[in-house]
Formats: sequence, structure tokens, C-alpha cells
Amino acid sequence: MSAAKKEIRSDPVRTDARSGLRVLTVGGAMIDTIAIIESAAIERMLLLNAESSFLLLEEGRKTEALEVSTHCGGGAINAAVAFARLGHSASVLIKIGADRRADQILAALDAEGISHRWALRDSHAPTGASVLVSSHERNAAVFTFRGANTLLRPADLDDGAFDVDLVYIANLSNEAAACFPDIVAKAKSAGARVVANPGIRQLHGHGSAFRALLRKIDILALNRREADEVIALLDAGTAQDDPGLDGGGETLPPLAVRGLKFESRKMSVRAFCRALISAGVGTVVLTDGRDGAFVATRDRLLYSPAHQAHVAGTAGAGDAFVSTFSGYLAAGEAPDTALLAATLNAGAVLGYVDTQSGLMRRSEIDALLDSKKSTPNVMEWPL
Repeated sequence: MSAAKKEIRSDPVRTDARSGLRVLTVGGAMIDTIAIIESAAIERMLLLNAESSFLLLEEGRKTEALEVSTHCGGGAINAAVAFARLGHSASVLIKIGADRRADQILAALDAEGISHRWALRDSHAPTGASVLVSSHERNAAVFTFRGANTLLRPADLDDGAFDVDLVYIANLSNEAAACFPDIVAKAKSAGARVVANPGIRQLHGHGSAFRALLRKIDILALNRREADEVIALLDAGTAQDDPGLDGGGETLPPLAVRGLKFESRKMSVRAFCRALISAGVGTVVLTDGRDGAFVATRDRLLYSPAHQAHVAGTAGAGDAFVSTFSGYLAAGEAPDTALLAATLNAGAVLGYVDTQSGLMRRSEIDALLDSKKSTPNVMEWPL
């Protein structure tokens, strides 16, 4: 294949398989309280050089909210709901408290037909909770109390839970991150595929263990900040000879221009993906929020821009993307089809303030793929 960029119309290669997979999600379970604040009621400070912005809350003053609502969330819960709506048989391995928040989570799982046989209640800490303050561009600031999520231990990992086709490992909190090697080992021993969607703190605090298990990860999903952190785990000088991606006359994705960086080390997107594939990862997913997402397989690098949508809230869009991509790919769909399906479902989540209301069912996503309505073009390069 030529080194030049190849652009393809989003004409998905589809399979006829509709049989559901058995999926276990492992990770966080939270109750989210979301406050929507009118932009005029809260100040925002934007740092252009640091690519950061801040919402400024005045001490000792009440700020009127447009709405305050409560929802179930957390990486494992969001992913389980996504898999269930895609037609898969989903179960969760989570740790929750002996409190009303836990009751609310279990009731929500029941409503979605998700098994909580492996959910563990622990009286030593309350169920995790988050407060999201959303204003201006609706990219919420989040206050997180991890609670019982941190109490997951290797002894909690019942072998029976891993008798599935796919194990999806969401971000593991604090001490629970030490369970990552045991979770991967049990999944592989049971013959399940492994999807890892780690958080920045997990990568920073347990990087060595994570790097040692790259060859056992079938799908590794990272956002841009997490990918920057992973550079520190790769051998110095790895895949530094990549000249970059050729736009072929088209505007390159922002991340393809910026590249990835950790302190003084820099890598192109393709070099980064090559390094992970060479380390044994089956498929790499690299998301960049409103600027789209990349997917790397052993011989291809794909990119899709984000689906254009009205943004009511950004929480849960990443979970929707990764779980949808994983569900489609594990069910036998082509990577470009899975990428487009994930883009559409993540875009749908953006239309709601919470993490789950926008999640579509498989029939809805397939209808959009078949009609090609608002379906982005996929760009492709050789890896």
C-alpha cells in the first residue's frame, strides 16, 4: 500500500451476525449529580497556551442552576449499558457500598437487563459519587468521590465472572488498580478478549504493571492525555523515524499535526500506534474529543472526525465510543465500521447531560450506517 493517504467514503463492510456476546465490565460505579449553570452566571478563564480552561466559583455565594439532576454513572456502568443496548448480554463486576446509592445503581442495572450477580457490597465505604458542574461549552468540571470503587481486591475476582466472550476493564480507582494484572490473567485464562480503557492516574501509578501486560490486551483505548502519559512507558527511541501523515490535499486531524508528547519526548500518532502494536496490543483506539478518533490495527491507521451534534454534556462520550467500538469489532464487524458506529453513538451521548440517556440501540446505529446520514468520511493510512 502506498504511503500516501487514502480517503474512503463511509460505506461500511457489514456482517450478517446479530448474535449477542457475553460481556463483563469491571470498574467504577457512581451516582452523578449534574448541575447545569447558565454561561452568564459563572465566569470562565481560558488559558490558550496551556489548552486549559477553568470555571470560577465565587466563595460564599449561591449560583443559580438551570437544572440539578441525579443519574447512575461510572465507567463499568456506562459501558455495561452501552453493551446491553447493542444487544449483548452484559454483567458487571463492581464494588458498591451498603447504602441507598448502591440500591439506585442496582435498580438501574435491573431496568437495563444487566446482571449484577458479581456486584459486591462493602460496608467499609459508601458507593462512589460525582458532582459535575457544566456550563459554557458543557465540558463539565467533575468532583469525584471514589468511595467503595477503591476497595476491589484480587479475592473479589470470582472465576465464574470471567466465563464470557469479552472483558471490558474501565478505569480502576486507586488501590483497585492493583487488580489489573489479576483481571487480565483471569480473562485470558477463560479465553475472553480483553478491552482496557485505563485512566491517567492508573497509568501513572501502575505503569510498570500495565506495560508488562500490553501483549495480552486485545483493544487498548486511550484519550489524548492518557496517550501522552503512555509515552513514558515506551522504550526511548521507539518508532521515531515516522515522517508523519500525508493529508493528500485534505486538512489533517489536529492530533496528527500536534503529535503526542511527554516532557521532552514527542511521537507522531502513527509512531505511537506502531509502538503499541509492536508491543503486542491487538487494536489501538486513540480519541481526541471534538477532534475525532484514530484506530490502529496491525496494518492500517484509520481516522474519523467527530459526529456533529448539539452538546448538552460531554460526560460519558468516551465510554460510549470505546464500548461501541469494542462491541462491533468483537461481533465481527470491520474496524472502519466499528469506528463509524462508535462515532455515531458517542455523538448521540453528547446530546444529553448524563452519560447514558443518549446511548443508542444496535438497530438505531445500523440504520444510520445503512442510510449514511451524517456519517463521516474515514481517512486511512498504512501503519
